[in-house]
Amino acid sequence: MAVHVAGLVAVAAFYVVILLTGIFASRKSKKVEKKCTGKMSEVTMVGGRNLNVAIGVFTMTATWVGGGYIMGTAEAVYSPAQGLVWAFGPLAYILNFLIGGLFFAKQMRSKRYVTMLDPFQNRYGQLFTTAILLPALLSDILWVACILAALGGTMRIILELSSLASILISAAVSIIYTFLGGLYAVAYTDIIQLSFMFVSLWLCIPFMILSPVVTDLAQVAHFNQSNIHSWVGEVKLEDAGKWIDDFLMLALGGLAYQSLYQRILAAASSHKAQVTCFAAAGFAFIMGIPSAIIGAVAASADWNQTDYGLPPPYERGEAGNVLPLALSYITPAWVSVLGIGAIAAAVMSSMDSTLLSSASMFTQNIYKTTLRKQASERELQWVIRISVLLVGLAGTGLAFNKNSILALWLLAADLLYCIVTPQLVCVVHLRSANCYGAISGYVIALVLRGLSGEPALGIPPVLLYPGWREEDGIITQYFPFRTLIALICLTAVIVVSYLVQLGFSRQLIPQSWDVLDVFEEKMEAEEEEERPIQSFNEEKNYVFNTAL
Repeated sequence: MAVHVAGLVAVAAFYVVILLTGIFASRKSKKVEKKCTGKMSEVTMVGGRNLNVAIGVFTMTATWVGGGYIMGTAEAVYSPAQGLVWAFGPLAYILNFLIGGLFFAKQMRSKRYVTMLDPFQNRYGQLFTTAILLPALLSDILWVACILAALGGTMRIILELSSLASILISAAVSIIYTFLGGLYAVAYTDIIQLSFMFVSLWLCIPFMILSPVVTDLAQVAHFNQSNIHSWVGEVKLEDAGKWIDDFLMLALGGLAYQSLYQRILAAASSHKAQVTCFAAAGFAFIMGIPSAIIGAVAASADWNQTDYGLPPPYERGEAGNVLPLALSYITPAWVSVLGIGAIAAAVMSSMDSTLLSSASMFTQNIYKTTLRKQASERELQWVIRISVLLVGLAGTGLAFNKNSILALWLLAADLLYCIVTPQLVCVVHLRSANCYGAISGYVIALVLRGLSGEPALGIPPVLLYPGWREEDGIITQYFPFRTLIALICLTAVIVVSYLVQLGFSRQLIPQSWDVLDVFEEKMEAEEEEERPIQSFNEEKNYVFNTAL
C-alpha cells in the first residue's frame, strides 16, 4: 500500500506541475493579447499566429500521441487476433502528417483561416458549415472519451485508484488550464507532457525486456498465449480489405481534425507550418515504438509467473489494458509509477487540444457568424471557455463506456474519414465544387455509413459487403467499406457540382431553382476567397457561395 501512496503522490505532483505551467501560459497569453493588434479571441484560438517551429512540433506531436495511440498500439500488438502488423497507428500518422504538410498546410495558412471550417463557410455558407461541424464535434468528444478511458484503466490497475476518480481529476486539470490559457496553455504544457512521456516510456522498456517472465523477443517464431499466433501477426488475404480500411481511416481521417489545423494556422508562416508537419511525422512514429515493444513483451510473457496469474489478459477481456497490466506486473513498482505518469501526460496532451479545437470551431463558425454577429472579443473568449467545459464534460461522460480503447480510437476517426475528409479535399483543392455537390456527398456518405452498421455502438449493418463475417452474433465487415464510402462521397461532390453548374450555365435549369443562391453570387464569392478570412468576417454579414 505504501507504493500506491507513493505513486499517488508522484502523479499528484505531476498534475500540479502541469497545472502551474498552464496558469503561467495563461498569463503569457494575456500579455500577448495586450500587445496584439488583432483580435483577442484569435490569440486564444491560434496563439496570435506566432508559434515557433520547436513549440509547434512539440504540441503537434503531443496532440496525436494520446492515450488511445499509446494503449491502442500496445493492445493491437498483444492481441492474438492481430499483432504488430495491425498496429498501423505509427505508420498511419507519418502518412497523415506528410499529406497534411504537402497538400493542406500552405493552402490553409496562406489564407489566414482561423479554423478548419472557414473554407466551408466561405464557399458553402452557414447551413453546410453547421452540418460539417456535427461529425467533427462528435469525433472530438469520442477522442476525449478514448483517452480518458485509457487513463482510468491505467490508474485503476497500477495505483488501485477508482476509474471514476482518476478520470474526473484528470479531466478537471485539463479543462482548467485550457479554460484559462487557450492555445498558449495547451502548447506549453505539451512540451512538459511530451518530454515526460518520451523519457518515462523508454525507461520502462529495459526493465520489461530483461524481466525473467519474458521470452526473448528476437524469437519471432515464439507464440503468445493463444498458441496460434505470433506477436508479429499476419494479414491474411481475406483480411486485407479491413487492414487497408483501418489504415487509411487513421491516415486520411486525421486530415479532418481541427487540432491539426489549429497548429498549422498558429505557425508564423506557411513554410513553418509545413516544417512543423514534417517534423511531427517522425516524432509521432518514434513515440509509438515503446508501446509496440510493450505489447510484444506482454504477448511473450508467461503471466503464470506473475502475480496476475492465469488466464492471461486477453482471455479475461482485458486486452485493452494490457499496457498498464504489463507495467504493473512485469516491472518494478517505481517503474510502473513512471508508466502511469507517461499515460497521464499522453491523455492531457491530447485532451486539452481536442477541447480547444471544438471550442474554436463552435465560437468562430457558429456563435460569431450566426448566433451573435456583433459579439465582443471578451464575449467570444467566454464562449470559448464555456465550450471547453461542455465538450470536456461530454467526453468525460462517455469515458466510462466499456468498449475497447482501440475501438474508440478508430471510431473517432471513422466519421471524419467517411464524411469530412472528402469534403475538405474538395473545398480546398477543387474550385468547381459547389454547395449542391457538397450536400449530395454529405447525405450519401451519412446514409451509407449508417446503413453499414457499427459493432462498437451495437448498430447492426443493413448493407452487407463482400467478405462479411458473423462471430458471436456480431457482424464484422472485412470489405474496405469506409474507403468506398469516402470515394463515393468525393465522386458525388464532383459529379453533382459539375452537373448542376452545367445545368445553370446552359440554362437547362431555371435560375429560380437556385434556392441556395450559389450562382447568383458567384463573382462576389470568388473575390471573397482571395481575401483574408478576417476581412470576410468584419465586412460581410452573409455568406457567399460559388460554383467555380
